[in-house]
Amino acid sequence: MLFAKKIRIKVSPRDAETLEFMQTKCRALYNWHLSHLKAGARWSLYEAKKTLQQSRQIDPELNAVYGKLLQEVFFRLDEAMQAFFRRVKARETPGFPRYHPRQKFFTLKYPGMYIHVQGQQLMLPTGGRGKTKRLPDIHATLTETAPTPLREVAITKDAEGHYYATFLSETSESPPQADDGSAVAYDLGIKTLATGYSTTGRFVHIGGFTTYRWYNKQLDHLRSLRARCHQGSRRYRYLTAVYHRVSEKKRRKQRDSLHKASAFLTRQAERAIVLGDLSQQQMVRKSRKCTKRTQGLHRSVQNEWGLYQFVQMVQYKAQRTGKTVYVISEQYTSKECSECGYRQDMPLWKRTYHCPQCGLVMDRDENSARNILARFLARLGPYLERDDVLSESSGI
Repeated sequence: MLFAKKIRIKVSPRDAETLEFMQTKCRALYNWHLSHLKAGARWSLYEAKKTLQQSRQIDPELNAVYGKLLQEVFFRLDEAMQAFFRRVKARETPGFPRYHPRQKFFTLKYPGMYIHVQGQQLMLPTGGRGKTKRLPDIHATLTETAPTPLREVAITKDAEGHYYATFLSETSESPPQADDGSAVAYDLGIKTLATGYSTTGRFVHIGGFTTYRWYNKQLDHLRSLRARCHQGSRRYRYLTAVYHRVSEKKRRKQRDSLHKASAFLTRQAERAIVLGDLSQQQMVRKSRKCTKRTQGLHRSVQNEWGLYQFVQMVQYKAQRTGKTVYVISEQYTSKECSECGYRQDMPLWKRTYHCPQCGLVMDRDENSARNILARFLARLGPYLERDDVLSESSGI
């Protein structure tokens, strides 16, 4: 099992300039090849890698960049293009790969075998050798102990100018727990992050990141102030820096909330965790029957809760604790009554389920969680198809 650990590193001003120089050159190489693809060139990873020597002759400064970082640029571009081809084949909205902007740090990925870690010291190599070595190797100080053995190290930078090293290492998987038939089903909702219902008849409510409203007000105010300034002026640059700091703080708070929620979810006593297959494209898709109010709810789910990231956290944390994650379709679970099965229309603004047939009155998310659990238990047994079960390493 792969385990990622993000550690803040302290670098000298000289080493920071070296990191900025190498990420600038890697970003320029990425954007240059991407511009040729947008102009109609045909993509081939093998042919693109053969052009690296020619690029070194055109831009001699590339020789000062570590060669493995330059090779990684082509692999990252290949992943972006393969994802684009996959979306085209599936007849989805393709979305051609985008340029990496200048104001964002281009992640530098080092293979683990070429990284030297001694205690709290991290050594990152640069390009060249002997007399041709222009930039000295980077010596960074770790604020925590790095995991071993290393598989990959990614260097990033946040909006406040702090550098981080993300270590990817191999860890042993936890043995699966004995299957006692216990399960808990979660409905990923709008009012709360997740609402669960277990086989013991217990409801679980997990609240999400609710302070995003305060951060959104601050960001809107900063955008309003910046719109009154001349672009490129001193105050414009100052407000842009403040805007990036507030945005980064909001992202950190959201990730922290999702980590705590996913850890709480996987610490429950139930053996199986059942999640509804929530399609993000359906949540933000416009419909003729939807009003402005319901469309706003759709976009809030997509932009603020971070449901996809939350599901990914649940999957790998469940694997570490020896539990199993199942993802099943949640179609009509909010419209059907969990007692009698009566189906009725339930727009997103309607948060309480009133059944006209049996008289059930229940919260919308709780009713959906009960339906998801019933649907999961009805499919258990020898007739359960293997494709219907997604393990922790699978995506949604």
